[in-house]
Amino acid sequence: MANVTAATVKELREMTGAGMMDCKKALAETDGDMDKAVEYLREKGLAGSEKKAGRQTVEGLSLTCATDDGKKAAVVEVNIETDFAANTDKFKEYVNAVARQALDSSATDMDAFLAEKWAKDPSMTVEDSRKQAVADISENIGIRRFERVEEANGFVATYIHAGGKIGVIVDVETDVINDAIKEMGKNVAMQVAALSPKYTRQSEIEASYIEHEKEILKAQIENDPKEAAKPDKVKEGMIMGRINKEMKEICLVDQIYVKAEDGKQSVQKYVEEVAKANNAKINIKKFVRFQTGEGMEKKEEDYAAEVAKQIAEASK
Repeated sequence: MANVTAATVKELREMTGAGMMDCKKALAETDGDMDKAVEYLREKGLAGSEKKAGRQTVEGLSLTCATDDGKKAAVVEVNIETDFAANTDKFKEYVNAVARQALDSSATDMDAFLAEKWAKDPSMTVEDSRKQAVADISENIGIRRFERVEEANGFVATYIHAGGKIGVIVDVETDVINDAIKEMGKNVAMQVAALSPKYTRQSEIEASYIEHEKEILKAQIENDPKEAAKPDKVKEGMIMGRINKEMKEICLVDQIYVKAEDGKQSVQKYVEEVAKANNAKINIKKFVRFQTGEGMEKKEEDYAAEVAKQIAEASK
């Protein structure tokens, strides 16, 4: 068997765009013959899919999947290059399969998740399934993140907004489970999707975060001549007032409930109202909110140039 060197692996990778380990395996399987290694990768469908690995993926879907008993749920974000491809049945089917995989998975990080056997075809790993999806859909695809939530003493509510732009899970601890309380769980999940809280309740907020916000507010006051001239005691009260207002905006249970008829009822008061009506004890323990493409920079595309390029390539 020929000696497979880093240089030959690098050369094959540059020629085909395939992954490093795939190139190494191809060279080993073909006794170091570069042409045969290229053919090997093409036959395996690896060259064509990996060439897309550098393409930007900021579109996609964030979908949820839950067990029939409602005790466990998972949410995943899977990205793809274009919104058009994200809305195809083939991609939606794939993301739903990834969500099901995450629901049944024991992995705690992405590396372990990608290395798992693919439930729909145990001869493949999750990473292999991703590569196959790239080849099938002809766009780069990335499994960005996943999270599972389990609640033995209650249920998990799920909500998908705008067909997959936002996926939400809410952990509801309760001693009574009925249709009214399930509806309450869904309403809270919709609240999370709509108002994007950072925390469930104020007790979760780090003291360092509050101190940092105080410093910012203090600087804002000192930079305003009218406010800077006020007594220190007044300025301190202004800072605390603004801090308390911000806390109510970023903490789920303190937010104004979006469906409140009086426009004043908090989420916590709404939950307590439902609990009283159903003689139940209810606690919103946590939530998970995935927004597709969140935090990812989307570069501006010249779509006319892209289409022209694709037409030119197709005509070769």
